[in-house]
Amino acid sequence: MLIIGVGNESRGDDGVGKLIARQVRAALLREADVLEMDGESAELIAAWQQTDRAILIDAMRSGQPVGTIVRFDASIKPLPQEFARVGSTHSFGVAEAIELSRTLGTLPRQVIVFGIEGESFENFKPLSPEVAAAIPEVIKRILKEINT
Repeated sequence: MLIIGVGNESRGDDGVGKLIARQVRAALLREADVLEMDGESAELIAAWQQTDRAILIDAMRSGQPVGTIVRFDASIKPLPQEFARVGSTHSFGVAEAIELSRTLGTLPRQVIVFGIEGESFENFKPLSPEVAAAIPEVIKRILKEINT
């Protein structure tokens, strides 16, 4: 099992994936490897090539209320457009990496993506209160996912 927190902590809510990854790492003993990544496709694909199951955590912008948590099984179908790294510093991110890996035949058997609806993706802004409040629930869901 591989857990990847994606984001840029200098850009407000975009950093939530990395913050959650740190807390998940602290809660786990040895059930999974945990990485923090910026979301560059080549790095993501290389990271999950040697695993059977992966969980990714990332901020998204879909128009839902800020702090909304969504779960997608990307091993079944492509991620929705809200994962096209809106507000990101890089244009080729999680959704594109998953689809490229699917095409190359290197996608893990199971890829679960947790998205947290963000509000502020501006440089040097803190997490919005709603995103910060969603963190414990995302951690709880990830730990449950690991144990299933």
